[in-house]
Amino acid sequence: MHVQTLNCFGARPGDGNPALVIEDDGMDQTARQAFAAARNTTCVFLSADREVDYVYPHMRSPLCLHATLAVAAVLFGRDAHAGVIDVHTAMKGQVLGLSHEGADYFVRLTPQPAPQPAITTDEIAVLLGAPGLRLASTPQVASVGSPKLLVEVADLETLYGLRPDLAGIAAWGRQDGVNGIYAWCRIDADTVEGRNFNHLDPALEDSATGVAAGALAVALRRGMTVRQGRATGRDCLIRVRVDGDAILVGGAVEPA
Repeated sequence: MHVQTLNCFGARPGDGNPALVIEDDGMDQTARQAFAAARNTTCVFLSADREVDYVYPHMRSPLCLHATLAVAAVLFGRDAHAGVIDVHTAMKGQVLGLSHEGADYFVRLTPQPAPQPAITTDEIAVLLGAPGLRLASTPQVASVGSPKLLVEVADLETLYGLRPDLAGIAAWGRQDGVNGIYAWCRIDADTVEGRNFNHLDPALEDSATGVAAGALAVALRRGMTVRQGRATGRDCLIRVRVDGDAILVGGAVEPA
């Protein structure tokens, strides 16, 4: 078995969201889940046919983009001159095109169907622990493979004042087929900052959520820079581009 640890989407050296890339593991699904739980880190199991299986410490996931960037760094490390490398996800067979430009790696995706459950502003305010919350735009669900409820708040003060009901968000998401809430605000015309709420343990809040950044590009129909990680002390920078019908989500990757 070969294991590599990489930090992905880091805004500075030493920052980023860590992921383990595991090859030649020979494990069944139960063993993979136990492996991820024991290390308390996102794991992606890469098979010889370039299937990627994402396993968080608490669950298996259909898609994880920071772990996919880690896979990209491993594969391009072996063939730096490859143009685009395709991998496919274990749970849904989604094809992901990997590319790189200098120090940045990108994952090419297409918008995916997403449910649009009815939810009021008051209900969102309760889930986010923010009585009287005023939203800056109409919330919606969008997806590049993992549906997110995108909730725009007024400013950074509001964003970091949220006290989410994580159990309530998880229960609502299971009922309506949505993988958590992504709260965000605008910094300038090309930059936003966000927080992702889909874990039951507040200590497991994401430092970077590539699927949410991709979903935001689908909803807004444009590229942007997404900042995340202030709440976890690991500043991250996600670069998102729109190329025709495709969404490219990327950023820096470095050995941990």
